[in-house]
Amino acid sequence: MTIKDSTIVATGENVVMPETVTEPVKTFKPRHPYQVLRTLPKDATPAQQDSAIQATFQPKEVRYSERPDTLHLPGYGKGKSALEITPLPKYYKESFFAGDSLFHPERSAGRYGVAGETVPYTVRGDSSMSLILFLGFIIMVISASGSRSFILKQLKSIFYVPKNLSTAFSETSSEMRFQIFMVVLTSLLYSIIFLYYCTRYVSDTLIIDSHYQLTAIFLGMTLAYFISKTMVSMAVNWAFFGMKKSLQWIKVSSFLITSEGMLLFPVVLLLSFFNMNVKSALISVLIILVLVKSLTFFKSYLIFFRRKGYFLQNILYFCALEIVPLAAFWGFVDMMSNYLKINF
Repeated sequence: MTIKDSTIVATGENVVMPETVTEPVKTFKPRHPYQVLRTLPKDATPAQQDSAIQATFQPKEVRYSERPDTLHLPGYGKGKSALEITPLPKYYKESFFAGDSLFHPERSAGRYGVAGETVPYTVRGDSSMSLILFLGFIIMVISASGSRSFILKQLKSIFYVPKNLSTAFSETSSEMRFQIFMVVLTSLLYSIIFLYYCTRYVSDTLIIDSHYQLTAIFLGMTLAYFISKTMVSMAVNWAFFGMKKSLQWIKVSSFLITSEGMLLFPVVLLLSFFNMNVKSALISVLIILVLVKSLTFFKSYLIFFRRKGYFLQNILYFCALEIVPLAAFWGFVDMMSNYLKINF
């Protein structure tokens, strides 16, 4: 029996071992440093590893292709080598979409996309408004300290009316300037409160982007309200009660507006710099208004109707010259706020 290509050849009873066929031994050449390192023992030092890698891999000179770059955008000419001195095409330096607004959204959104949610406006984040309030507070404190005797006399005169109006104290020029300043400051405080009301309860997107313009609009409206109410009261009082009582009422009314501004200042500071709730601020303003209007009602009775005992006439006078103008002014502010908002 003969088995070819096997290791044993059987012929009869004898077994003869054939000659072994030798095959060419293939030499293993590592292609990666990892394969070289695997042939070394585990305790090989870094120097031995480096020597083995240098003995296996021989550095050769790198020759870069001199063929031109054929990968270019449609509409442009054939590519050029980076080694050329001539100016490179524009697309070698910047992206093809570099001029598109979608590629640079930080520049200008244009007509693409939707505007994100804006940060609510606060006076605390506005350096100019903060500076105005700070200067107003400093001037108010300095002026009040210089007019301390005038303020005390006015507080005493609230519950007392001299029988002879000629004996009533007169105001100096500095005291008049202090009251005029307080009227302007009170108007500014009201304008800031109206601004917070408008952005909180009406709309946070208005046709006027500048909060300075909105504050100026509310400031002008408040000043116009105080001036027009003073002129109407002066004309009515002069016609029915005479010039002396009319001038006395103007002094009392100016001092009440000054007191109103002093009471409003802490509310505006809490609203602007201490995150006071707008609803709580409006309630505080309402309480201040009720207090001031109550003193106005009492003072009008002492000046005009105490001697005659006309209590009902005092109610009519107070409603006609105080409540109705105040309600009309508030309605005008609310109407203006709704007019300024953007209706989608």
